[in-house]
Amino acid sequence: MPRCAVIGLEAEFNLLINGRRQRPEKVFGDPSRLVRRRMIPRIGKSFQLPAGGAIYFDTGVIEVATPIVELEPGCCYRATRLLWEQIRYLRVELDHWGKRHKRHCRLQGFSAHYNFSFPNTRRSKLRNATKLAYLLAHILPAPVILLATNRLSSAVGVRPRRGRIEVTVDFTPDPALMLATCAFIAGVVETVLRWQDFGLRQLARHEIPRMARFRLRKHSSRRGWRVTADSLGQDPFAADMNKTLWKLRDGRSLSLRAIAAETLRPFHRRIRQISDSSTLEHIGAVFAGDARSLLDFEKRPDAYDDVGHAVDWGRRRMRRWPRSKYEKIIHRLIAREPIRIGQKRYQVDRMNGWYVVEFREVGTKHRRTFNLDELVQLSDGKKFTTTRSRKPKSGRKRSI
Repeated sequence: MPRCAVIGLEAEFNLLINGRRQRPEKVFGDPSRLVRRRMIPRIGKSFQLPAGGAIYFDTGVIEVATPIVELEPGCCYRATRLLWEQIRYLRVELDHWGKRHKRHCRLQGFSAHYNFSFPNTRRSKLRNATKLAYLLAHILPAPVILLATNRLSSAVGVRPRRGRIEVTVDFTPDPALMLATCAFIAGVVETVLRWQDFGLRQLARHEIPRMARFRLRKHSSRRGWRVTADSLGQDPFAADMNKTLWKLRDGRSLSLRAIAAETLRPFHRRIRQISDSSTLEHIGAVFAGDARSLLDFEKRPDAYDDVGHAVDWGRRRMRRWPRSKYEKIIHRLIAREPIRIGQKRYQVDRMNGWYVVEFREVGTKHRRTFNLDELVQLSDGKKFTTTRSRKPKSGRKRSI
C-alpha cells in the first residue's frame, strides 16, 4: 500500500466502427494490436500506455485508467488531466488504425470511476470500507447527479473495494465538470474520513439533507449500492432540477439543486484545500444554476458519442499544477530506458498493480521489485538515474 492516500480515475468506452458497436476484443485481440508503441505489460491483460496510464479491454468496452496520484493539493486536476491524456492518446491510435483500415472509429462515453484509497490507519470496527461506502451512498447522489450525469443516465453508485472506495457514474465528456466531480467527491471522502464513525447519524449531525423517499439498490457488479431512477420516488435524471419536487425527512421540500447546495456546505474547506477556490466556485455555481449541468440539456449532448478529439476546458482557467512525484517516476519508467541503482542497471519488466514495479537486472536477468515510494526516495537521493541503452529504443512506433 502507498504510504500516503491516493486517488485514480478510470473511464470506459464503447467502440463504434462505421457507426456500429463492436467488441474491442474481437476487433483487435488485445491492446498491443491497437497501440503502435511497445507497451509495458501489467498483471492480467492490461498494458501501460505510453501516456502513463493503463489500457485494457473489459467485457466489450475499452477502459483506460490513470496511475495513482498522491492525494494532496492539485491531485484532482492532475488525475483529471491524466485521464484525458490517456483518452487523447487512445483517440490518436484509433484514428491511425481507422485510416489504415479505411474505417471510421468513435469512442462513445460509457462510465467513469473515481477511486480513493482507504488507509489502514483510519480503520476500526466503526470505520471500515463497507460502512464508509454506505454512508457515502447517502451523501453523494444529488450533487454527483448534477455534476456528472445527463438525461439518459441511470445510476450513481458507491462500491467498497479492497483498500479503496470507488464511485461509479456516467462518463462526463466535459473536463471541467469531471474535475468538479472529482474535487467534490474527494472533499467529501477526506472530510468523512475524519468523522468519529460512519453511522447514518452523522448526516443529521452535519446537517446534510435526507430525502424522505430514499431506497438504495444493490450495485450491478460486485458489492456496493446505487441510487437509480426509481430510488427516490421519481426519476432524478429526468426531473426538473429547479422544482421543489423532493420531500425531506425534516418536512421541507427542496429542489435537487437546493439539496446539492446544502450538501456542499460541510465539505467546503476540504474541497478548497484539495483543489482550489476556482473549482469550488464552479461546483457552487452548478448547484446554484449559474453554471451549466449536462442535465440542463433536453437531450444527452453529442459529445458523448465521439470522445477524445479535443480536450475543451471551456472558459474556466485551470491552474497548471506540476506533475506529482509518482507521475514523474511513472513517466521515467515508461520511457523504457535502463535505470541505474547503485552499481547495477535494471530494465522495467512489468507493472504489478499501480504501486509495484518489477525489474530485471541487465545481464543477469535477476528479478527485483520496487514500489513507487522506494523509487521516489531513490530519485530524491540521486541514487536512481536513467541510463542510455545501447540497443535501439524499444518504444519506436511500429505499423499495425
